[in-house]
Amino acid sequence: MDTERHEPAQNAGERAMLEGWLDYHRRTLAWKCEGLTDEQLRTASAPPSPLSLMGLVRHMADVERGWFRKVLVGDDPGPIYYSDADPDGEFHLTEADTWQDAYATWQAEIEIARRNAAGLELDDLSRGRSKLTDEPFSLRWIYTHMIEEYARHNGHADLIRERIDGATGD
Repeated sequence: MDTERHEPAQNAGERAMLEGWLDYHRRTLAWKCEGLTDEQLRTASAPPSPLSLMGLVRHMADVERGWFRKVLVGDDPGPIYYSDADPDGEFHLTEADTWQDAYATWQAEIEIARRNAAGLELDDLSRGRSKLTDEPFSLRWIYTHMIEEYARHNGHADLIRERIDGATGD
């Protein structure tokens, strides 16, 4: 895998800008995982935290599913990795968990997210509602939240990757 990342054009329209930054951050997480073995990707590099690069990818697959399927369009296929019994299941990895499976699941959720958002305008409202305010979310809000979510976790990924093999970079 050779992950290319491109920032959106500085004069892009609002939607292209939001989608561009979201894709940039999706690719950044993939780039942070590039070239590592399954064992390295499963490594929780800051014990006692179970946080690992593969766990972050699995987490983001569930986040993509939650926002772009459950909240945006009202499709609720249920979580992929976590459950009521194990709310942090995406981070509880075994030797049977592979990068190939985690990456394929994540990419499938990203493709569904793109399809679900494609026919909507930024001001269109979600079918799901906020647990705090009982208000729907605009697609604009969801994009902005997802950029924030990836950016925060990419910061974690930076530290985890540096701890695993010393690699650094933005």
